[in-house]
Amino acid sequence: MSRQLILGGVAAVGVTFGLARYGYGLFQPDLRREFDLSMSAVGLIGSATYVGYLLALLLVGALVTRFGPRPLVIAGGVSATAGMALVAFAREPVALTAGLILAGTSSGWAWAPYSDAVDRAVPPGRRERAMGIISSGTAFGVVAAGPLALLGQGTGWRMIWLLFAVIALATTLYNAWVLPAGAHRPARSGSRVGLRWFARRTAVPLYATAVAYGMVGSVYWQYAVAAVEDGMGDGQATAPLFWTLMGFAGTAGVFTGHAVGRYGARRVHAGVFTGLAVAVALLGLAPGSLFAVITSAVLYGPLFMAGSGLLAAGSYHLFPERPATGFSAAVAFLAVGTIAGPATLGAVADGYGLRTAFLATAAVAVLALLLRPRATGQARSVRARTGGRVTHPSSVSSCT
Repeated sequence: MSRQLILGGVAAVGVTFGLARYGYGLFQPDLRREFDLSMSAVGLIGSATYVGYLLALLLVGALVTRFGPRPLVIAGGVSATAGMALVAFAREPVALTAGLILAGTSSGWAWAPYSDAVDRAVPPGRRERAMGIISSGTAFGVVAAGPLALLGQGTGWRMIWLLFAVIALATTLYNAWVLPAGAHRPARSGSRVGLRWFARRTAVPLYATAVAYGMVGSVYWQYAVAAVEDGMGDGQATAPLFWTLMGFAGTAGVFTGHAVGRYGARRVHAGVFTGLAVAVALLGLAPGSLFAVITSAVLYGPLFMAGSGLLAAGSYHLFPERPATGFSAAVAFLAVGTIAGPATLGAVADGYGLRTAFLATAAVAVLALLLRPRATGQARSVRARTGGRVTHPSSVSSCT
């Protein structure tokens, strides 16, 4: 059962994040040409997809304990299937936007319920590893999308999006079969949750880091392929291969928990945001250099995946008595960054060029270096008081 569940989780995350959510960035140059979109319009559409993701995520937080994981993951699969099919058949910007927003909500529906499903179906000693494997589905989805984009260059992009929809439907049916049914009510913590519980001063660096990480990630996912095509020229295979390489490199993000345990969150935080700043700046400084493009992809893939793990670990140390609830707060601030990033930097790209927009985004990553987390022993003390019943950060799905 646990192996089937993990496979379903990897497939669901790969489809909803790697295809339905990030596919917009991979095919953005084709969509921009097909629908005559400005960079500002591209950014506004991208921000709208993240709004849909946030709304779905908030609804899941309220519904998962009542209905269980299966109907919510199915809702995500249906959203991905219908949204990507609508994109495939869209003939005007309104239909395209509606399809992209619907597809974008899918990751919000399918993300959090897997923490519940793993808690119910996987033995305690294997849950952390299971969630680490499931969260890597994003990278595998990105890897699969790259070669398909190569086949669909030019006018063939519609057939690729239709294929994405078919894959999403198959994944949804599989998850409907393997996911546990019914509600699941975990043991409640004795602490009360209110605004003051979230608004603690020690959480400010975590929230600010989440905003910066969201801005950097959303801009890169949405505009990286456009930057590569602008630098290397249209009609080449460089952009799809760049996307595939980024996905392959991203699979290394599953080692984030090990790195944090060995080197500490502060060092890993510094390494992640230094690397992200370099990866983004390379596309601003030299998007026409093959070496710069390859280096950017190899850096960005694993470091972006590691960044979400950092947020999970940071929320665990700040909110050890309710780590999942604390992580939800971090995700809310992450959403602020993902919504603001594409629209803001799209306007910068229209006014000053795409390269300037990437350099500005790299500056945001540099500013995040000032927000390194503090070390704390709070989690350890709470774990001792509760008999070890605190969820490990890696048991929270760390896709973003």
